Formats: sequence, structure tokens, C-alpha cells
Amino acid sequence: MSKIYKVIKIQLILFLLLLIGIAVFSQETRQLALDKPFAVADLKTTDGAALLNTKWFVQPVHIINTTFKQPGPGTNGDPLKLYPTGAGVQTNHLHPQIGSVDFENGFKPIAATELENRKGTGLFSFVWYKTELTIPATIGTASTKDMTAVFEITVDDYSEIWVNGKQHQSFGQSGNGVIAGYNTRNRVLLTEHIKAGEKFVIYILGINGTIGKLPDNYIWVRSAFVDFYKNGLPVKKEWADVGKIYTINPKFNTIITAGTKVEKVADGFSFTEGPVWHPDGYLLFSDPNTNTIYRYDPSTHNVTVYISHSGYSGADIGEYGQPGSNGLAIDKEGRLIVAQHGNRRIIRHEKKGPMTILADKIDGKRFNSPNDVVLKSDGTVYFTDPPYGLPSFYTDKRKETEWQGIYMIQNGKVQLVSTDLGGPNGLAFSPDEKYFYATNWDIRDIHTTKTIWRYEVQPDGTLKNGKVFFDFNFTEDEEALDGLKIDKEGNLFVSAPGGLWILSPDAKILGKVVTPERPANMAWGDDGKTLYMTAHSSIYKMRVNTGGKFSWE
Repeated sequence: MSKIYKVIKIQLILFLLLLIGIAVFSQETRQLALDKPFAVADLKTTDGAALLNTKWFVQPVHIINTTFKQPGPGTNGDPLKLYPTGAGVQTNHLHPQIGSVDFENGFKPIAATELENRKGTGLFSFVWYKTELTIPATIGTASTKDMTAVFEITVDDYSEIWVNGKQHQSFGQSGNGVIAGYNTRNRVLLTEHIKAGEKFVIYILGINGTIGKLPDNYIWVRSAFVDFYKNGLPVKKEWADVGKIYTINPKFNTIITAGTKVEKVADGFSFTEGPVWHPDGYLLFSDPNTNTIYRYDPSTHNVTVYISHSGYSGADIGEYGQPGSNGLAIDKEGRLIVAQHGNRRIIRHEKKGPMTILADKIDGKRFNSPNDVVLKSDGTVYFTDPPYGLPSFYTDKRKETEWQGIYMIQNGKVQLVSTDLGGPNGLAFSPDEKYFYATNWDIRDIHTTKTIWRYEVQPDGTLKNGKVFFDFNFTEDEEALDGLKIDKEGNLFVSAPGGLWILSPDAKILGKVVTPERPANMAWGDDGKTLYMTAHSSIYKMRVNTGGKFSWE
């Protein structure tokens, strides 16, 4: 959620950074090696390759003519013209393709010391490499049992990687099998728990580039390694235990086990918000200040930009403190639903690329700045709409509604379901969906409106009998209530002044979690029992025994 105090601070900081930026270029992305591996096998050397009984192979790739189809519409529909259902067209194909019947036929052995030999035909050229390796019982003098193994290769100029015939692919991904960059290392996690004798067959497609202006060179392997790590991939040691967990009611210890640690997993952001766990196994979250959706991959610990310009694309973006996306959700079909501050609407990213506007007006009036979003199990979308994405909040000249509403989108229609809250923010359903909860953050009267509201959900999805469920006005901070999540037992995890508070279904305080930065919002991730917390400049996580429901379940 936008917070007036936070935004003012951020604007001052941005002004100072702008002055500094006159002399210094800012760092947009960073890739850090946090620690050295425990052991390394250099697969370009005879001795290093022998450690893993490594065998190398290579085969040429041919560019052949073939036929395909233009994007629809075909006889079976496809009105958006997204699929190959239209008229035939001539195109090109790479042969052999991984997985094809004759794919293995052309591979010829090559020595590890010959990987620098130039391959391919030059110009628009591709080459397949293959390596077969076996994880040893020991590396050096140490046992490899339960170590983590990572394969890394740098191909001149680009590479794609498949491990045992599979490649991980997702939107916003860089490396980890897909192209990482120009003459850049490409790293793939082989296993997090080594078993001696495990065998891997790794295929690498080498690509000559750049393609827009073809070079007068060829394809070759600059480096190839397997790195071995003890206790998983390295993380900053000071991130391992950064929070405090307080038990207020004994029941709390059944929810979060005594001794549980809060871990930091990423930092360096402006203001993190709106997280959601993707069914493909990674976390998405917004930074509304920088107009960006990020992707955190727990298997590699990497953070990449998933969608830029995620919430606003207007020419006056410089007037906004938080123009970007905020709340995120994923539906049963795997489509990302986004609350956009600056564009003042709820959208859905379709799986093949188009963007669908689910709602941007009510009775002809534009929304304020949709904040958080949640899905009911039948697919109905609910969202809150305070004015904190507008430059001047409640007094902004762009504001069109007299209220700050909670809305639902059902069967393509938008309906206002509550105007009780002056600053509706986080929202969640009870596990049985009989109740709907919403938090309040009203900067106009912040010390008397720090409340959670509970509504009875009607058969048609509307909300009735809204009442204050819990009052946080005993807290003194100049902040109010933000994100809200509910576990499978109906306990509420609430971002409120002082930290993350856990309440029972009957409104009793059970415990509190304090992190270096107050969490703004949360999402259930991993196996459903990890709670990820977006907190100002960082992302944190902790284990929760009771776990929660994913948005797409």
C-alpha cells in the first residue's frame, strides 16, 4: 500500500540520488558471488573432467527450410490470432532438435582440451555440445553426500542448456538454462542433495552472435565447471537469523515452532509489495515505487525483472510516488492478475501474451488506485481501492469516486461490495470462505482507524454485516494496517504497527514476528508452509506449520 510517510521519505531519497547520479551511473542489476564453492571440477581440463568421469561430444546444427502456419484464425477458432491455426507459411528450422528421433546420431566425441576449438560454420551458426558426467562419492578428500552441484558453462557467444532432456523456462527468466546473455555464464542447478553415482546428460546449444549483425567468428566453449557447495547454495551468513518471534498465547507454538528463524532472501529494492507464489515454483512481487514486478527463484536465489512498467505507462509518471503494480494473484489457469496503481485498473496477463482489462471503472468513474487483490475459489476477483497510488491521495485532481471501495469482479461485471473503510488495504478469505477480512489504513485519521473488518460472504459473493473484527489502535506508530494472509486453520497474519501480528479466528493475539523492516504483505510459498514477507527494501521468509492456500488452488 502507498504510505504518505514512506513516500515522502522516498521522494527525498530519490532527489538525493538524482543529484549523486549526475556524477555516478546507477546500478540497475547486480550479480553477486556470495562465496566460493567447497570444490570445483574444471571440465575443460583432463584432470577436472576425470573427477566426474566426464565425456564430451559435439555435432553440427543445420538450418533447413520447413512449413508452418500463420497465427489464426483457423477453422477451430483462435480469434485473437495467437496460435498456428492460419494459412501455411515458409520458415526455417534447426536440425536436429533435442528429443527428435535422430538427435543422438550426429554426436562425435571430443576431448575436454579441445573445447576451445572453433565449431560451426560461422555467421548464422549453431552447434550442439553434449556432456555426460557422474557425481563421485568424494571430491578431493570430502564426501559429496547431500552437497549441492551446479553446472556452469560460458559459450562464445550464447548458450541454452538442457539437463537430462529438460529445460526450465519461465517468463522473465535469465540463465538457468535459457540464454543468460552475451558471452555470459549460464548456470543450472543439477541437484541439491547429491547421491554418489548420479548421472547427468547435459545438452548445450551454442549460438553464434550477435544475430542482428553477424560476427566473423565461430562457436567455442570459454569455460565449463561443476561447482560443489556444502549446505546448499551460499547465502549471506548475516541473513540466516534476522528476526524475533514472540509467543503471546501458547497456541502460537503450534503455528510457528519455537526456535523458528526468520531469514532474509533478497534486498536492494525500493518498496516491496503484493507477493504471490507461482505454480512453477518461484515468487513474484511488486515494487510499486519503481513500476516493476520481480521474480525470485528460491532454487538459485536469483532475482530478475519479471515485468517492467508493471503499473503505469503515462507520460506524467514522474508525478507519482507509487505508479507501479501492487497486489498480485494467479488464477487456476496460471494467469497473473495485477492491481495497477497508475493505470487504475485490474488486469490479467493471458498465458500467450495479451493483456485483458478485467475492470477499470465503476458506473463510468475510474478507480482510485487498486491496491490488493484476492481470488475466491470460484474465480471471483476481489480488490481494494484506496487512493494511495494517486500523487495527492485523497485530494488528487484525478480522483473520480467519492469513496474508497472494496469491489468484486464476477462473470465480467464489477460490483461495489463495501464502502465502510476509509483506506481499504489487505484482504483475505477464511479457509471455508464464509468470511471476508479487510484491513484499514486511513491517513486522514490514522490513530483511530487501525482496524480489521470482517464480513459475511453471501451465496452471490457479495459482503454483508461488516463489523470491526480487531482494533489495533492501541499501537502508537504513525502507521496503520497493511497486508493480510490467513492460514489453513483460520489464523490471521496481519501487517500492523510493530510487526507481523498473528490473531486467532476468535480475535485473540497469539504472537508477533518482528523483522528489521516491517512486512507490508505476505504470500504462502514453497510447499505452502513458507510465509514470504515483502518488507520495504527486502524479502524475508519463515516456516509456518499450519501453512496456507495458494491463490491458484
